[in-house]
Amino acid sequence: MAAAAPAVDGVPGRGPPGEVIHLNVGGKRFSTSRQTLTWIPDSFFSSLLSGRISTLKDETGAIFIDRDPTVFAPILNFLRTKELDPRGVHGSSLLHEAQFYGLTPLVRRLQLLEELDRSSCGNVLFTGYLPPPVFPVKRRNRHSLVGPQQAGGRPAPVRRSNTMPPNLGNAGLLGRMLDEKSPPSPSGLPEEPGMVRLVCGHHNWIAVAYTQFLVCYRLKEASGWQLVFSSPRLDWPIERLALTARVLGGALGEHDKMVAVATGSEILLWALQPEGGGSEIGVFHLGVPVEALFFVGNQLIATSHTGRIGVWNAVTKHWQVQEVQPITSYDAAGSFLLLGCNNGSIYYVDVQKFPLRMKDNDLLVSELYRDPAEDGVTALSVYLTPKTSDSGNWIEIAYGTSSGGVRVIVQHPETVGSGPQLFQTFTVHRSPVTKIMLSEKHLISVCADSNHVRTWSVTRFRGMISTQPGSTPLASFKILALESADGHGGCSAGNDIGPYGERDDQQVFIQKVVPSASQLFVRLSSTGQRVCSVRSVDGSPTTAFTVLECEGSRRLGSRPRRYLLTGQANGSLAMWDLTTAMDGLGQAPAGGLTEEELMEQLEQCDLAPLASSRGSLPSPSPRTSLTSLHSAFSNTSLSSRRGSPSPPQAEAQRRGGGSFVERCQELVRSGPEPRRPPTPAPRPSSGLGAPLVPPKTKLNETSF
Repeated sequence: MAAAAPAVDGVPGRGPPGEVIHLNVGGKRFSTSRQTLTWIPDSFFSSLLSGRISTLKDETGAIFIDRDPTVFAPILNFLRTKELDPRGVHGSSLLHEAQFYGLTPLVRRLQLLEELDRSSCGNVLFTGYLPPPVFPVKRRNRHSLVGPQQAGGRPAPVRRSNTMPPNLGNAGLLGRMLDEKSPPSPSGLPEEPGMVRLVCGHHNWIAVAYTQFLVCYRLKEASGWQLVFSSPRLDWPIERLALTARVLGGALGEHDKMVAVATGSEILLWALQPEGGGSEIGVFHLGVPVEALFFVGNQLIATSHTGRIGVWNAVTKHWQVQEVQPITSYDAAGSFLLLGCNNGSIYYVDVQKFPLRMKDNDLLVSELYRDPAEDGVTALSVYLTPKTSDSGNWIEIAYGTSSGGVRVIVQHPETVGSGPQLFQTFTVHRSPVTKIMLSEKHLISVCADSNHVRTWSVTRFRGMISTQPGSTPLASFKILALESADGHGGCSAGNDIGPYGERDDQQVFIQKVVPSASQLFVRLSSTGQRVCSVRSVDGSPTTAFTVLECEGSRRLGSRPRRYLLTGQANGSLAMWDLTTAMDGLGQAPAGGLTEEELMEQLEQCDLAPLASSRGSLPSPSPRTSLTSLHSAFSNTSLSSRRGSPSPPQAEAQRRGGGSFVERCQELVRSGPEPRRPPTPAPRPSSGLGAPLVPPKTKLNETSF
């Protein structure tokens, strides 16, 4: 019964320090001494060899450890020499294994190595940080609402198109009095009130929507971004956000700059003052769930998939609601608004003209074109050529259909009187087209099959699209973007992949792989090539993002700038200089995400089984295993690696206390830690100490 008795039932007893220990790690044999394995107290090995953890032995009597032998080799060398030699092993994988084995000195060194490449000040593209605003105490007076209030439920979510984001379940009923706590999320679960839900920008203005209030910032040339407006606290969660910021001295005076929010069927509109403050214009009712909210000039437009459109005119101060066919997509260019409907028709509205007919007081909504096959128009893009006149004779329209077709129609001077003419048809998608973009140089389409992108180069002659040599195939790739199945990770309307940018310039997709990700990837919309990647400077997950085309400074030689705006889960807003990133195009990896980067992102979440809420967008036989992701990024296969890199962890969780310099000094001062009385060690499957990774989010595979 002595303490140094031999092992019983596979549990080794205490032996001399020089005893040779044979290990079988993932099928590979290692031999070392007991002293080498146990010089770090309270580690996995000290618990294993003291009998506090049961052991499993192979046929030769070696202790079997079911871990990666490739990563174990540098860990064993560290235990032997107390020197770090990764030997080509990925740093995150080594850190993950060191945390599993409970090797505190090695974990500290690896964390410091990671922090050498990361800074709370961001990389060279980081250009600004706005801290979370003060949560408003004052609540908005609900008795100021006018018109009937919605009291019933909302229809089930509809399918997604490139411009009609899905509605968000049963959230946002104005008739319901909410408690002082934050309102429920669309899934019915509690939601963080300080999380950024939506971000939008126009000219030198930014609007940021939180769960129950919104704020607006204005860029001033000398003082930078300044907070100019904060709304009262609302009684309902914000689901849609729109902003317009015309030039100073506009004809509409105080209505030159406006911001609007919507939830359910209710729309709340404010006028913004250039020097700060704002006044409520009114509350408008669409009568059905608002699924798209935007400005065309100074006209506020709200649409719903049910076929209802609402227009508020800033000049006449008139709110008009009109019934059309069920709307599945829209696009605006200049003063033109086009609506794609499920019956295959494209309707046309010129919102610059007086929008009402004299005889029946209806909106001037006219059918412009009908799809030859009468397939639903699920995506729409309008391109106005440089020679477009006020009569709209020089218009090019690309649209996608529910059957996966992509068509281009044109209306040039020679087609006046007969309406737009069919120019080209592509049938390369087998799933409904969800996004489409026709620009000066490219035609880009995205379908419901895991955001599969097809692009073509467009040939033009004197500004008009030409058939010689015509549109030629350019690239095929995917923008993997998973969505949360339980409603967390931000508002889905604030995580639109794009494409973003002016139509006469290079456009980009913004890729957020998993809902809880703190890293975004910027990729060219034409080829899928990576432009850059940005990571949250404070380690918090990114919950919303957009791209802002900002006006240039008045100083000589200044040019407009393009910024990526990222809203964080902690309420902050970060800004990244995409203009500099585009200027340095070619320095980033040529393709999309590398295999290691993709697996690193996917490690942050659990892939839930395929849900039945895929909506009305069919997809060819999705698979629930990770092997279905082999084509999720360009020219890369996941089948060649089975490793499990460590997930990226929040900076605050990884760093611990103290600054980087203080931690280095502490590490130098601290040599081997003094031995403490042995304590029960956790099981190998759960690691040692508190969990160092955020809880994984369940995902719905139907969104990629």
